[in-house]
Amino acid sequence: MKINPALAMALSALSAGLLISCVKPADENKSSEVDSQKVAQDSEVSTNSADSNSGNADKIIAIDISADTEKAYLTHVANDIVIPAYADAAKQSGLLYNLAQKHCQQAPVSGDELQTLRDQWLVLAQAWANAEMINFGPATASMSNLYINYYPDERGLVHSGVADLIAANPTLTAEQLANESAIVQGVPGLEEALYANDSLDAGQCAYVISASSALSTRLKNIEDNWQQNATDLLAIDKTVDSDQGLNQWFNSLLSLVETMKSNAIDQPLGLTGKAKGHLPAATAGQSRAIINAKLATLNQALTDPVLTAILGSNNENEVADSLSTALADATTLLAQMPEDLATADKATQQELHEHLTTITRVIKRQLIPTLGLRVGFNSTDGD
Repeated sequence: MKINPALAMALSALSAGLLISCVKPADENKSSEVDSQKVAQDSEVSTNSADSNSGNADKIIAIDISADTEKAYLTHVANDIVIPAYADAAKQSGLLYNLAQKHCQQAPVSGDELQTLRDQWLVLAQAWANAEMINFGPATASMSNLYINYYPDERGLVHSGVADLIAANPTLTAEQLANESAIVQGVPGLEEALYANDSLDAGQCAYVISASSALSTRLKNIEDNWQQNATDLLAIDKTVDSDQGLNQWFNSLLSLVETMKSNAIDQPLGLTGKAKGHLPAATAGQSRAIINAKLATLNQALTDPVLTAILGSNNENEVADSLSTALADATTLLAQMPEDLATADKATQQELHEHLTTITRVIKRQLIPTLGLRVGFNSTDGD
């Protein structure tokens, strides 16, 4: 089933509740992607406005971060957090491709061989969940993120789209798949093929090989773009004049927890309204693993020793402690929940939602103003 890419973009925008322009992804390596980055502070609301309900916004005194310290921190973020996240996702997709080539030499594929493919898919899905914290740069500028993870899929388009595509083209190649809609590509498409049945036939095998190959290429292109353009993408060379890089980075982390709380917990579980959409990795029954990967990424970024040292330079240990405690509480609760979060009792689901709300509040009302930054205009969480 070949769906116009522009239509896929529009459907994804409607599913996510966002207004986005419908364009076909460009080559991730084009320099124009760097130029297209929007500075978070261009459309920001003031810290006081974001914190007006907290009652203590006027008590927070921003720490003084020198341009050299900011540059060193952003360089660390690029080299030790961002680029490794994309590199790992590309690596895991490549490993899935290698396994698919090995086990799909003769169909049908079932039993231990199918389980091996599923296990590697889950590692890949967790790796991408880590990389999704980077809500700016080449992945989002070209909308390649939709071709990697078409979510939330509120209309169940992936399920029917992948089945129709395999039926229409049982000898699918990676090159052919690259021209198909976002709906039938990436992590969700692979999940559908690997978990929909107890065995893979020849057509499904061809799809898994092609989809993992196309995904590896896309992820590698994003990784290469960051390797070549990290200075521009994180405004590392502009720290003397602005906090552009810091604003982008911390608002990206805030966006991750807000989106996770809304799209991956609240809406699919129907915690504050009518249920809408589905949990991440719902077909695989592995929603806990995906949420846990996102929490792990937040923990890595927000309890990072370099950031903690910056906060500690002005005796702002309370902020670091609050972040660490909130993340630990959420992680501990999640570890006690079933692999499929939909099967947890409602009270526990609600408690997880409340923990994520606490994390959001600490980032918005303590961390961001302490760093002298502002909550971006795209902050949508009603905490």
